[in-house]
Amino acid sequence: MGPHDSTNPRHELVIALGDPAGIGMEVVLKALASPEVPHGLQPLLVGCKRSLIRTHTRLRQQSNLPLPDLAALRVDDQPLQGIVHPGQPTTSGADAGFHWLTRAVELLQARGSRALVTAPIAKHLWHAAGHRYPGQTERLAELAGCQRSSMLFTAVSPSSGWRLNTLLATTHIPLSQIPQALTPELIRHKLNVLHDFCRRFTTTPHLRVAGLNPHAGEAGQLGDEEATWLLPLLDQWREEHPQVHLEGPVPPDTCWISAARAWQAPDQQGPDGILALYHDQGLIPVKLLAFDAAVNTTLELPFLRTSPDHGTAFDIASQGIASPDSTTAAIKAAWDLS
Repeated sequence: MGPHDSTNPRHELVIALGDPAGIGMEVVLKALASPEVPHGLQPLLVGCKRSLIRTHTRLRQQSNLPLPDLAALRVDDQPLQGIVHPGQPTTSGADAGFHWLTRAVELLQARGSRALVTAPIAKHLWHAAGHRYPGQTERLAELAGCQRSSMLFTAVSPSSGWRLNTLLATTHIPLSQIPQALTPELIRHKLNVLHDFCRRFTTTPHLRVAGLNPHAGEAGQLGDEEATWLLPLLDQWREEHPQVHLEGPVPPDTCWISAARAWQAPDQQGPDGILALYHDQGLIPVKLLAFDAAVNTTLELPFLRTSPDHGTAFDIASQGIASPDSTTAAIKAAWDLS
């Protein structure tokens, strides 16, 4: 089948296959064979069909895991110039992944597809190939003509069914730049984004904001950002949203404790959404709790985008051992949240 055959756009997920030297093709193929993939989903893969066939053949030889029927998969073929070997990253492969992402957005916007799923890329190789973006999120915002985008990580616990939602106020910037990047206007905006997202699940969300400094500043003794502007901003936001239970700033070392309990046991309650002020503050607890279940979700675009919460894993590419769980979760989240 060709990518332009008649389909229902609301059943179509466009999937960009990421860096061809990584595990993207492997985990996408494995995930599409999962019984957890929504019934009726019509994937449209964007990447090199020749490489996808090679990956499919290799996986057939390496394990008995189920794989989708390759003949039935729709692929928008974007051939590689030369062969890229799994586990051997190159700038030409990274360049291909960049163009596959661009093509995926073009297709999604032209066809009115339901959502976008992206396999992992290596940021440093994008940079080496001349594409100076902090990550895929920023490129997507540019392609969509958006001034802003937000990075949220969501995961549903297999033990309790509770959903963990963590939004990042800042993303891929050096630690030294974070205090300058954080402003009352930014936090207000990110709180609004988190609130809007959590209202998909409840009309009265419980939100929590992590502090920036140890002990959330200890009343100004360990940093003054909380006392001078974060606390007043949160107080004002509470007054404007009386239906929301807003906590914060909460000391970062305890901010995710109730979330961890809710993740593990169905009788525990955690917040509906947490706002982390910088990348590692939010991603360390998310990955500790939900590494295989967490989904990177891009908000504020005119379409929903999800991605597995892991990298290219060049070190295990070609071995057939990469877990598809996060990619399966990304596909399910793209379907459920769009």
